[in-house]
Parts: sequence; structure tokens; C-alpha cells
Amino acid sequence: MVKNYILDTNVIIHDPTCFYKFEDNNVIIPIVAIEELDNLKHREGMVGYHARLAARELNQLRQLGNLEKGVVLENGGTLRIELNHMDMSCIPEGIDIHRNDTRILAMTKNLQQEYRDIPTILVTKDVYMAIKADSFGIEAQDYINDKITTEQVYTGYRQIALPSDKINQIFKGGLPIEACGLEDTIYPNEFLHITSTTDDNHEVLARFDGSLVVPLKYLRHNAWGLTPINREQKMAFELLMDSSIPFVTITGGAGSGKTILATAVALEKVIEQGEFNKIVFVRPTIAAGNDIGYLPGTEEEKLRPWMGSFYDAIENLMNSRRASREETPKSGKYQPGKPDFTVDNFIETYRQKGIIETKTFTYMRGRTLSNAFVIVDEAQELTPHLAKLMLTRAGFGSKFVFIGDPTDNQIDNVLVDARSNGLVYTVEKMKPFNLSGHVSLKHVERSPLASLAERYM
Repeated sequence: MVKNYILDTNVIIHDPTCFYKFEDNNVIIPIVAIEELDNLKHREGMVGYHARLAARELNQLRQLGNLEKGVVLENGGTLRIELNHMDMSCIPEGIDIHRNDTRILAMTKNLQQEYRDIPTILVTKDVYMAIKADSFGIEAQDYINDKITTEQVYTGYRQIALPSDKINQIFKGGLPIEACGLEDTIYPNEFLHITSTTDDNHEVLARFDGSLVVPLKYLRHNAWGLTPINREQKMAFELLMDSSIPFVTITGGAGSGKTILATAVALEKVIEQGEFNKIVFVRPTIAAGNDIGYLPGTEEEKLRPWMGSFYDAIENLMNSRRASREETPKSGKYQPGKPDFTVDNFIETYRQKGIIETKTFTYMRGRTLSNAFVIVDEAQELTPHLAKLMLTRAGFGSKFVFIGDPTDNQIDNVLVDARSNGLVYTVEKMKPFNLSGHVSLKHVERSPLASLAERYM
């Protein structure tokens, strides 16, 4: 049955190509939403960029006909911009009728009353808008086209039990996946923690390489002095070190080691081994809490406050390397001396040589990143559209790493949530392919205090 879908402005900002995602139904855009998009087009960052993208999409649709009368889409549906049905008499007294949200609600209610034989649905990502719609007797839905519908997000590993003779076969050329007797689908580069059914002391961490279950290659390696601590970190380290896997995603709570692992491997691969030409550290500029406004200075100076996690990771790695090289006094405690140079000096030195870049998404469009180790931090703040934009920057010889915590309490972008952000979307879409690998980190290793805060607060 054909339905009328009225789009709230935030849906278009979330996905500028959402017009094509409603099958053979009628897509209706309130003129109020067009006004709001027009006001947002000069906004810096993701919101302004998506507003401009939506304008380009609508401009292309203008070639098909008059948008006020409606155009037929390739999927059989229609799209039109609604100019009428603005009678505000359906709005209860006491509600501000000059607000754009109220005007969209009034339009939806009037369309619902006129087309009683066609379900009329308001699509919004604004919870309060949905609550008000319910109170007005309007059906409201979230935009679910790019939401992850699986009950449990892919973790990248599982635990199984096998006889010791099969475990031994893993180290003798690999074990065919059929011999594991798995009922569920296993994906390329998924890890297996295998315990023996015949020997309680026999266990192994292994990886499915697409055809065989094989042992980890980098289990006894370190990167820039950093050695993985727990099981999940060892799995993530394997993916980061393996040059045959150009795309890696790592999720986990605060202090689980996402950033420092990725940074250590990047420094090892670029500065020590020369496998890549440069490190590109990218982070979305979405503030946690109240934004401090515009920042003065050059691009690098503006980005410095946003790149704190990258600077902290390098500082911790440098301190660790320095501690391991200096003599430990008889007290058994490390007494740090004054470093020869600061983290800022280190990063600036390599920045001037073109070896380290710090960027935000504002400067990514149109670029091709070749022979680079690219780390995208706080990737849970991305929309699926921006995640795709970032991955399509990948040139030959590059490795891309997306890291972040996709839980709702770590997302400051109002356009996404734990099921619709670009990080979980990318994990689910890329997991069937050999070029991709994912691990979810479980344990907080930053400090006992950080662990308590992450668990109980």
C-alpha cells in the first residue's frame, strides 16, 4: 500500500540522499524544511556540508519536472515539495505556531486529514518532534534505512571448543573452517579463541583468513614499544599490523586502548619501517557539551584542541619508550628525566616533513590518500554518508582505521545514535569482505579509576 512520508529537516541532514530510500511511496518535503536547509548551507562542518549536498540532489531532481507538482523517481515513488496545507487551526492553543517544527506538524496533520485512505507518516530523528506528533495523532517514525537492525553488533571474534588434534592442525598449514563445525556464518578476518575439549591447558587465538583458520602472525611483536595487554587488544593489533587488510574498525569504551594501539602501529609502520609515507589523523569536530565557538589561528592551530587524543597517545608512547631505555634506580621506581623535546615539537617536526597530518572532514572532500596510514578517531560521530565519503578517499597502498565508542552516551552528534552512526554502519556493511577486519575491545586498561568510571557511572 502506498504511503505518504513527510520528511523532517534533520532526516535530510542525516542522509542527503534519503529521497530515494522510500521505495514506491510518496515522499513529501515541507517548504519549511527547504527554508531550514537554505539557512544551514553556510554552516561549517558536517551540517552545512550535508545541507549543500541535499541542495545538489534536489537540483538534479528538478531536471525531471516541477518539484511542486511532483516528479517520479527511478524506484517508482514520487517526490514533491509541499507549499500548501499550512492551516494552523489544527494546532492546540498554547503552542507556538511560529516555530518550524509546529508548521511541519500542522502540514502533516492537514495532509493526514485530506488523504484519509493513504497512511501519512512523519519521518524524524528528533525525539521531541516524534513525541509531539504522537500527541497530535500523527504516526511518527525514525529514519531506519541505515540503522543496524541486528540485535547484537558484530564483535569480530567468538569462542569455540575443539579437540587438541584440530588445534594442532592450525599450526600445520591451517585448519579448514568446515572442521570447526560452526552453525553461524563466520566472516573473513574473524578471530577464534579456541579451547581444547581434551586438554584444559590447551588453547589458542586464531584468525579465519577467508579459507583456513590460521595462527596469529604478530602475537609476539610490539609496535613503537607498545605490546598488547589483553586478548581483544592482541586481535586488534593483528589487524593493524597486517598489511593485507587495508580497512580496520576498532570499537570499545573509554580507555580500552583504541587510539594508542592505532597510533603505535601507525608510528611503527611509517617512521620505523617506512611501509607508508605518512600518518593522517582525522577527527570530526563535534563538541562534547557546549561548544567554545570559533578558534583563532591556522588550520593546525584550530585543530589542536580536537586532536588531544592523538597527542596524548604519542606522549604516552614516548614516555614508555624513554622509561624502557633509562636505568631504573635501586628504589625500583622510574624517575623520569626532562625530555629532549615535547610532543608538540615531535609532531611539528614530522608535520613539516609531510609525514604527519591532522585533519577534519571539512578538508577531506576531493582528496585521494595514497600510501598513507589513516586513523579516523571518534568515528561514532559520523553519519553513514560521511563514513562512506571518508572511505572513498582511499588510494593505492593506504590503510584506513576507524576507531570509536558507538554507545549512546559517547555520541554528541544529534543526527546519529548507537544504531545509525557511521561506525556501526561501516562495521556491518564491510564485515563480509576480505579487505576488512573488526574487533570490539572490552576491557578498560587506562587505569583502575577509569575502569571503575566506565563500568559504574
